Amino acid sequence: MMKTVTSETIYITEVNRSKFITSLVPISEFEGLQSKLKTEHPKANHVVYALRYLNEFDQVVENSSDDGEPKGCAGVPALNVLRGEDLINCAVLIVRYF
Repeated sequence: MMKTVTSETIYITEVNRSKFITSLVPISEFEGLQSKLKTEHPKANHVVYALRYLNEFDQVVENSSDDGEPKGCAGVPALNVLRGEDLINCAVLIVRYF
């Protein structure tokens, strides 16, 4: 059974001197959020994202972006977390500071 989120959740963590600010949002809040986060965090190195939603034909649509990180090392793993947790109609955006 697929799950979704109804409001934004933010989680901040540090790993090996890198700071990560993660936002999990309903898909309806995704559009424009990457640009907004880049504006709010101008010194961040990357703002990667992954999303999953059902289209009008009940097909799962997925997308992700590494935002300049090496190809496949940020957006795809984030997408795999959404898949693994069976989350739908939501997006995760991760602001990374080195």
